[in-house]
Amino acid sequence: MLTPISSPAADTPHLPPLLRLGFRPFYLLAALFATLSIPLWLGAYAHPAAVAPQLNLLWHMHEMVFGFAAAVVVGFLYTAARNWTGQWTPRGWPLAGLAALWLLGRAAMLLPHTALNALLDLLFVPAATAPLVRLLWRSGKRRNLPLTGLLMLLALANLAFHANLLGWWSWPSISAVEAAVLVLAVLSSVMGGRVIPGFTANMAPGSAPRSYAWLDRAGIALMVGASAAWVAGLPALPSATLAAAAGAVQLARLGFWSPQRTARYPLLWILHLAYAWIGGGYLLLAVALLGSGSASTAMHAIAVGGMSSLILGMVTRTAIGHTGRPMRAEHHEQWIFLAVQAAATARVLANLAPDSWRTVLLLVAGAGWSAAFGLYLAIYGPFLSAARVDGRDG
Repeated sequence: MLTPISSPAADTPHLPPLLRLGFRPFYLLAALFATLSIPLWLGAYAHPAAVAPQLNLLWHMHEMVFGFAAAVVVGFLYTAARNWTGQWTPRGWPLAGLAALWLLGRAAMLLPHTALNALLDLLFVPAATAPLVRLLWRSGKRRNLPLTGLLMLLALANLAFHANLLGWWSWPSISAVEAAVLVLAVLSSVMGGRVIPGFTANMAPGSAPRSYAWLDRAGIALMVGASAAWVAGLPALPSATLAAAAGAVQLARLGFWSPQRTARYPLLWILHLAYAWIGGGYLLLAVALLGSGSASTAMHAIAVGGMSSLILGMVTRTAIGHTGRPMRAEHHEQWIFLAVQAAATARVLANLAPDSWRTVLLLVAGAGWSAAFGLYLAIYGPFLSAARVDGRDG
């Protein structure tokens, strides 16, 4: 579980504030990328002849997962590992180098697809994971090493994506992205189960969140099993059964965390809603496997509704707490969370509505998404690039 959000006082912090801890550059870059990339994608979707041909559906899918989400996950895990171990994760010039490597990958994905450009994109996740593995191993915090294993699964999915585009492997690139979404869903479930009950108990008076180890283990095991069955293309009925069980158990876990006590606390309800989206997404995946829905609907419920809501909730908490500010959401910050809920709802409905409504709903989803991350950038960009207000390092 995450320990309290604080950092030891520094003797003389010589580093630029933006390079003092992993969340700072990666949250800033991810929010900027999220704000700009969806309007770019919607423009390419509406007017494909007016933009470069590589700005296609595969670019959009790839960049949301291996670009945007990967940056947030690395920033979060670097900051969490600092709390777990009491030791510094990459900072200063090494952190700047990793951020530059991430930017290089984004630039490479805007160019025609070649082996060199694929390599430039593939470097970031392994390069960012290596120091995390070393830190967790040396500090004795090895129970967290499986999280780095999930990062490497993400890197392997990215490798599979590029291998297909280069003609080296027949597994579809879309399937590689879907596999990565499910890897991130498992990671979200693991981290959500660690922090949401504790956050709720600390912030919501009258709440009594409960966690049961057997239920937590069952939930993670079912998610892993359902995700593996989907990726492996196992028969529909057992795969759907696993997905339905995974979704139901996630919702059961959430039910024990006092979600009814969170309505007055935006920093809590966004996390509970995110978890509900993930559980609901696996139920939609079961429906799709049985032939009554689309996998795209399930993936967008998990990715936009679940992971993006969880990302916004966590990056808000981290940016507040790790810059020395009181842990509360102001009125304007609530609009961030409402905007991403509108985006997720519209994006799922776009797959279910008549074709005449699809473009409108996609535009609503894109506007809500960009508004959410644009507001985050406007509010928290200054926090991320400035020193902690309490004078501590980090």
